[in-house]
This record gives sequence, structure tokens and C-alpha cells, in this order.
Amino acid sequence: MYRSKTCGELRLTDVNSEVTLAGWVSKIRKMGGMTFIDLRDRYGITQLSFNQEVNNNLCEQANKLGREWVIQVNGIVKERSSKNSNIPTGDIEIIATELTVLNASKTPPFTIETETDGGDELRMKYRYLDLRRSVVRQNLELRHKMTFETRRYLDERNFLEVETPVLIGSTPEGARDFIVPSRMNQGEFYALPQSPQLFKQLLMVSGFDRYFQIVKCFRDEDLRADRQPEFTQIDCEMSFVNQEDVLNMFEGLTKHLFKNIKNIELPDFPRISYADAMKLYGSDKPDIRFGMTFTEIKDLTTGQGFGVFDDAEYVAAICAEGCASYTRKQVDELTDFVKRPQVGAKGLIYVRYNEDGTVKSSVDKFYSEEILKTWIERCDAKPGDLLLVLAGETEKTQKQLNELRLEMGNRLGLRDKNDYKCLWVVDFPLLEKDEELGRFFAKHHPFTSPKPEDIPLLDSDPGAVRANAYDMVINGVEIGGGSIRIHDSQLQQKMFSVLGFSEEQAESQFGFLMNAFKYGAPPHGGIAFGLDRFVSIFAGLDSIRDTIAFPKNTAGRDVMIDAPSKVALEQLDELGIMLKPIESK
Repeated sequence: MYRSKTCGELRLTDVNSEVTLAGWVSKIRKMGGMTFIDLRDRYGITQLSFNQEVNNNLCEQANKLGREWVIQVNGIVKERSSKNSNIPTGDIEIIATELTVLNASKTPPFTIETETDGGDELRMKYRYLDLRRSVVRQNLELRHKMTFETRRYLDERNFLEVETPVLIGSTPEGARDFIVPSRMNQGEFYALPQSPQLFKQLLMVSGFDRYFQIVKCFRDEDLRADRQPEFTQIDCEMSFVNQEDVLNMFEGLTKHLFKNIKNIELPDFPRISYADAMKLYGSDKPDIRFGMTFTEIKDLTTGQGFGVFDDAEYVAAICAEGCASYTRKQVDELTDFVKRPQVGAKGLIYVRYNEDGTVKSSVDKFYSEEILKTWIERCDAKPGDLLLVLAGETEKTQKQLNELRLEMGNRLGLRDKNDYKCLWVVDFPLLEKDEELGRFFAKHHPFTSPKPEDIPLLDSDPGAVRANAYDMVINGVEIGGGSIRIHDSQLQQKMFSVLGFSEEQAESQFGFLMNAFKYGAPPHGGIAFGLDRFVSIFAGLDSIRDTIAFPKNTAGRDVMIDAPSKVALEQLDELGIMLKPIESK
């Protein structure tokens, strides 16, 4: 063995013991005739001490080391005279007696410390170095613990982990597929799975009544901070269950993870319908760590000659407590915020309810103080509060007001990452209509069951049909979602028809599932959690990238291995593929 102990385990109880450590040189400090080296491995840091007066040759050897050299050291554990309370091994040091260089290192392109001087692209290019930083390593350790506890929880409840294929047929599930050419079947292609949806339903037909898989999924989407072209799901399915059974099982999993990893006891999760979530928060993933819910005031604003409100389909306000003291500059900043292209509002109306009971508004030449106070009363505002009002088309304005609400939550310090608020959003619409194409698309996927009482509406009013679908939301982030599935082949055919699939198209893409349903499919439903997002919530990160060992950048590239890349013409010939020349821009 190259080491008898790790760099994170020695304590005062080990004083006077002889040990062998191995690791990377993190820091070198020279003080007079002494040289101190911080030796790092995955488990921590231990200080090594070299004394010129005791062993000059050994000290000179230590002085020739560089950052990130891999070394082995023998020595005696001693109590430090100058202790370091910032590290667990800070009470001791190793008085070195022997030093062996295992591997020299080039000077790394950035400092491998908690606060590094490396930018994102540089760190991704040298990800194997970035992973040595404790803050990044801790995220992967957290990910390991979460997957371990997930498996333990599900195993104890009779779930079987079953692997499903990675090379499948292309099916329309909402995003573009990554496709893989087949050499043995030229002109034909596999697709990488966007999720194991079809296979886990087939497992239910097979009688595997409780399935899970921690599985890679692939979607060829435009990327942002919380998206990667390949990501990981905790994918689960159960037979002979209704919606309540699924919610209870996976609310239990979430509580288990918080208790066993963060030692936090969560209360029961509240439930809110999709319609109420949009009405109160303008979002299907509301952040309920703070209030500031929407209040509709359209009926109080019309008929006073203010065209912006008179012509608007929807007028609503949020009440920012204690913000009546906001300066003109602060209000202008909020106006600029809602006018940003990412938000898209045309302007912002404010009403100040001053501490002395007077009212000041940006529209007080149109509205008397008496009318403005009716707005204040409806919003349940108190002296010292500030109303912020937006108007326009309902859905668009709700989304804009949601962005403003979240911005106010940030400004007022109401979105503490260590305050965890979970909820279920239920009763989603089954379908959404593309007005340009004049057809309906599945809000979740085409196998989601409508609520039984809404099935007759599939013929008369498809847009009003609610789904047996549900999302778990934590701190304004959708962590997981699922549904009770259609298990009746006739209802599934009806669903395909509403979605505009011909019988031939449905048979071509989903025939194997439709046929399976004819052989006794049980009622079933499930859920899939985004593991990367789940870990990022636990770690307090805004991006999922540092929860993944080797992520892609926002262009979908792995800059470390330079992928995707071109392949040899011979490979393309074997696959029967001819590339179209790329036109220069």
C-alpha cells in the first residue's frame, strides 16, 4: 500500500504514531529553516513539516516540489503548536522522515482551491483538475449519497432496479432525439432515449409491479444553466396504484432524503392545482418560501380613462411589504427589469401606501385616492407597503408578474437556499393547443391518463380536459413529474386521435405498446425525478453542471475531449452516410 492513512483522518489521538501518506501537493510555505506542505487527497488535507536543522537533505528535497506533484511521505504524527481550526486535521502535523516523488506535475492552469482563478470554460477543459477542488468533489459525494439512499428507500419498498435499452426507436416525446446510425441496417437509425417511458410501462404489463432505474436520458435541446444534453433521472413506475398512492410514496422518498442527508424533517407537502398555481403565482412551479401572491384588480381599474388598463384582458398586483419607502431610482430599476426582453412587459405601475396613510401612484392622475384605496384593500396592503401592477394578456402577464415576484423575493432576501419548501402541483391540463398548427399536443406525454370525469370532454372540449398528472416542486424548481398512465388500449387510441395521429402513424410509432395493452395491462403510474436538479437543490447551486462529473458547456460541447467531432470518411461510408456540404455564413 502507498499509504497507511488518508489525508483527512488523523487526529490528536494519533499523536506519536508512524504513518505513510500519499497525495497531491496543495500548498508549499517556507518559513526560515522550515518548510510546510499541505498534502491533499479526496479525504482532506494534512500538513507536513520539514526542518532544515533536523534533516537538511530531506528539507531541500521538499523545497524542490511543485503544486500538484504526487508524493508519498513517511513520518510521525505530532501536535501542532499553531493549530488550524478550519480543517479537521488542524490539530496535528506530520514530522516527515522520508519523502518519495511518485509523479511530477506541470503547473496547473488555475489554482485548485475553493476560490479558484479559473473561468468556466478553462475549468471544463481541465475538468479532471477541477474535480480535485473540494467544493466540486463534495457535490459528487452528495450525489453518491442521494443515489445510495434512493436505492435503499426503494429497495425496502419492493422496487426492482431494471435496466432498459439505450438504443431504441425514435418516438416523439417533446424534444429532438439524438439519432445513432446502424451499420448493419444501413439507412436506418436508433435513437437515444429521452426517457424510459415506453419500457417502464411495458414492465408494468410484464408484472414487475414496482420498477425504478437511475438512468441516463438524452434530449437534443437548446441548453441553459439547468439543462444538459445528457442528464440523469430517478425513474419509477408502480402498478395497481392511483394518484394518491404515487404522491405518498415519493413524498416519502423526498422526506427520507432530507432526513438522512441533511437531517431536516419536512412537513407534509401542500397541494395546489395547476389553475390555482397560475392564478396565484403565474407559474406551474411556484416558489412558496414567501407570499406576495397575485391579486386580480381588473374590475377596479376600468372606466377611468386609462387605456392601458381599459384595453387589458388582465390586471393584477403583488404587494411588497415594507417597500413604500422605495426611491424613484429603485422603482425605475424594477421598471427596467420588467421591460427586459426576457420578461417582456411594456411598463410597471406602482402604488405607494405610505406609513402616514397617504397614497402615491404613477397613475394618480387617472385614479383618485379613494379608488386606489380599493386596490389597497383588495391586496390586503398595510401602511408602508408597495403595490406593483402589470396588465396585458392573461397568460403572458401572469408569467411577467411571476418574474417580478421572484425578483422582489431576491431583493428582499426571501429566497433562502437553506429554507426548503416543497409542494405538489396537480390537475394539469392534459393538452395544449398550438394555434398556428391548429392541433393539440400532450402537455406531458401521450400516455398520460385524463381524469375519468373529464374523458367525455375529449370529444366536445379537449382543451378543458385535466390530466392525472403531478409535479413535485422545491423552492420554485420542478424536481420531478409524472402521471397515472392510460392502460386501456381504446382510450389510448382515442388519445392518439385527439393528438392528430392517424391509425397508421400510431401503429408505426407505438404499435408495440398498444399491442401489449391488449394482453392485460394493469392500472399504473409513476414519476421521474431529475437527479441533477435534485442534487443542485441540496447543494445550494444555481446550475446543475457542478453536480455532473463531466458536463457539457452551453453549446453542448465537451471541451475536455473536444466532442462532438468529425469522423473519418471511411466510417461514414460504412454507415452509408453522405454529408451535405455546410454552407458558409
